[in-house]
Amino acid sequence: MAQTPDIIYTKVDEAPELARASLEPIIRAFAAPAGISMETRDISLAGRVLAVFADHLTEEQRVSDDLAALGELVKTPDANVIKLPNISASVPQLVATIKELQSQGYALPDYPEEPETDAERDAKARYDSVKGSAVNPVLREGNSDRRSAKAVKAYAQANPHRMGEWSSDSKTHVASMSGDDFYANETSATISAAQAGAAKITFTGADGAETVLKDGLSYLEGEVVDATFMSAKALRKFIAAEITATAPGVLFSVHLKATMMKVSDPIIFGHFVSVFLEDFIAKHGAKLDALGWNPNSGIGDLEARIAGDAELEADLAATLKARPGMYMVNSDRGISNLHVPSDVIIDASMPSVIKAGGKGWGPDGEPADTKCCIPDNCYAGVYDETINYFKETGKLDVTTCGAVSNVGLMAQKAEEYGSHPTTFEAPADGTIRIVLASGEVLHEHAVEAGDIWRSSTAKKAPILDWIKLGIARFKATGAGAFWLDANRAHDAELIKYVEPALKEAGIEIPIMAPREATRFSFETMRAGKDCVTITGNVLRDYLTDLFPILELGTSAKMLSIVKLMQGGGLFETGAGGSAPKHVEQVTEENHLRWDSLGEFCALGESFNFLAEEKGRAKSGVLGAAVDAATQQLLDNNDSPQHRVGQNDTRTSHYWFARYWAEALAAQGDDAELAAHFGPVAKALAENEAKILAELKAEEGKPADMGGYYHADPAKVAAIMRPSATLNAIIG
Repeated sequence: MAQTPDIIYTKVDEAPELARASLEPIIRAFAAPAGISMETRDISLAGRVLAVFADHLTEEQRVSDDLAALGELVKTPDANVIKLPNISASVPQLVATIKELQSQGYALPDYPEEPETDAERDAKARYDSVKGSAVNPVLREGNSDRRSAKAVKAYAQANPHRMGEWSSDSKTHVASMSGDDFYANETSATISAAQAGAAKITFTGADGAETVLKDGLSYLEGEVVDATFMSAKALRKFIAAEITATAPGVLFSVHLKATMMKVSDPIIFGHFVSVFLEDFIAKHGAKLDALGWNPNSGIGDLEARIAGDAELEADLAATLKARPGMYMVNSDRGISNLHVPSDVIIDASMPSVIKAGGKGWGPDGEPADTKCCIPDNCYAGVYDETINYFKETGKLDVTTCGAVSNVGLMAQKAEEYGSHPTTFEAPADGTIRIVLASGEVLHEHAVEAGDIWRSSTAKKAPILDWIKLGIARFKATGAGAFWLDANRAHDAELIKYVEPALKEAGIEIPIMAPREATRFSFETMRAGKDCVTITGNVLRDYLTDLFPILELGTSAKMLSIVKLMQGGGLFETGAGGSAPKHVEQVTEENHLRWDSLGEFCALGESFNFLAEEKGRAKSGVLGAAVDAATQQLLDNNDSPQHRVGQNDTRTSHYWFARYWAEALAAQGDDAELAAHFGPVAKALAENEAKILAELKAEEGKPADMGGYYHADPAKVAAIMRPSATLNAIIG
C-alpha cells in the first residue's frame, strides 16, 4: 500500500490553477530538504468529468478519480490537504468544459438537458454528479474555522481598501418573497432511535398514483432532517411585482448561488429570466422551443441561439429596453445579471454592492442604486439588515474595525448544500412525502406543478463537533453568537442541541436570529472588537465573503481551516469568484493578478499541523518561516496588482520565495535548514533584477494556455515559470 504523502496540494481551475503552476514548484523545493513529501491531486472540473467517463476514453486519456480518493483520505487522521478554489459548475460551465474536451479528442457524450434514452440518462447522471458543489461536500469531513491571519488584518488596517460612501436616502434594498418560500414552508424533525434507518421520498399525484423520487435514504439517530418547498406561482408573482416596482434609475438584479445550489437555484434563475422576458417568450415561444432554449441557461445562451435572426434580435432588444436597467456583470460587453446563472453568485455579488456604497454597475457603465432580489427569506435578512445598518451608520472604517471570524457547520454534507440529490421540481399537482421504513410519514407537503421541493440533513456528530468548536473559538475571540432563528423549523431543532451543550460547558453564548446577529456583529466590529459568527453551512459561505470583503477588501486572504473529525486537516485557500476575470487578463496581456495570500496562509497552517500532530520539527520551522515571509511580503507591498508592468502573481511568488529562504537562513532552530537555504537566499537576492526582467519579459502580449478548462500543462508552465534563472535556483 502506497504511503500517504505528508501534504496533498490540489489541482483546480482558472486563476488559482495558473497560480499553482508557479507556486507549487517553489513549495516542493522548500519542502524536500525538510524531508516532507508532497503530491498533487486533480479536483478540477475537467478532471472530474474525465474521471467519471473513463470507459469512454482511451487508456492514455484515462485519469484517476482523485476526488473519490481524497474523499476517503479526509476520513483518516493522515489527511493534510491544501484545497484551492475549484469551479462549482453551472450547466453552461459544464457544457463548455465538455465541448473543450471533445475538441481535444476526448470521446465524451454531449450533456443531455432532456434525456430520452437510457444512454442519455446515464450520461446526464454522470455529469450531474460533477456539477455544482460536487467537491466541497466530499472533502469537508469536518467543520469550518475561518478567520483573518494577524498579518493580513494588520496590513488591511494600515493600508485601507477603498469603500463606497453610503447615503441614508440610498434606494438600494433587498426584496424577498412575502411567503410560500423555503423559509415559510420548512418542516424539521430530529430522528429518534425508533425512526432511524431506511427512508424514501415519494410523489403522489392527484390521481393517487405514487412515484418514488428518491429511494435508498438512510437516517441516523439524532440526525436533523428538513423538508420544504418554494411555490413557483408565488415566486413568479413576486418577480413580476418587483420588476414593476423598480424605481426609475434603480437597477434590477437577482442574487442566487446556482453553482452550489445546483438544482434549485438554476430553476429559480430561469423563472427570473422567463418573467423578465415574458412578452418576448409569449410572442416567439414555439420558435424558442425549436431552438432548444431553456430559460435556466440565461439570456446569454438565448442570444447565442438567435444570433443572425434579425426579427428575434430586434424583439429581444425591444423587450429588454422596456424593462428596468439591469445590474451588469460586464457593462462593456453587455453581460447582465440574467445572462449566465453562474455569473452572479450571491456571496460575492452582494458584498460587492455593499462595499461600493450600495451601488451596482448599470448598462451605461455607471454605478447606480440597486434592487437586490433574494427570493427566499432563510438568509435574505442578513443582507437586508446589512444595507439598513450602513444606511444608518455610513461606511465601515477599516482602519479601526475589529475582525469577524466564523465557525461553520458543514461536515458530512450538512444542511442545504447537501440537498442536491433530494431536490425536485414537482412534476404535477400532488403531495411529496418523506416516508420511513416503518411507513411513518416524516414530512409531507402539498405541491403544485413546478414547485421546487427539497430536503436536507445535519447529522448529530457534526452538530456536536460544531458546537464544541464554536465554544472554543468564542473563548478565544471574546465575543460572538450562534446564528439560529427560533422561528425557523431547522434552527429550532439545532437550538435543542446548542442550549444543553452550552449549559454543560458552563458558558453563556447568545443565540440570535440572523438579522439580529448581523447588527450585533457589525456593532461589535465597529467598536474595534473581534467577534465570531457561529453558523450553519450556507451562512458560513455567505459571511466568510461578506465580512472579509468589507474588512480586508477580499475574501481570498482568509485563513480557512477545516478540522476534520477523524483528526486530519484540510486547509482551504479562499474564494475563486473573480478567477474568470483574472484568466481573461492573462489571455489578453499575460498579466495574472491572482493573490496567493490565501495559499501562503494555508501552507503555513499545513506545515504547522504536520509539526504539531506528527511531531515533524522541521515542518514547524518551515511553517514559522512561511509566516515571516508572508508578513514581509505584505509590509513591502509585493502582492499582485492590476496592471501590466506592476507586480503580478509570478513576481509575488519570487518575493515570497526569497523572503521564505531568507527567514529559513536566519532562523536558529534548525542549523541544517539554515545551511541549505543560505545559498538559496543569496542567489535569489543577487539575481533579483535578472529574475524580475525574465518574469516580465512577455507581459503585454496575448498568452495561449491551450485551453480554458483543460489547459496544456506545457503551455501553462511556459507562461507561469518564464524565468530560467529562478527555475534553476529553485530547481
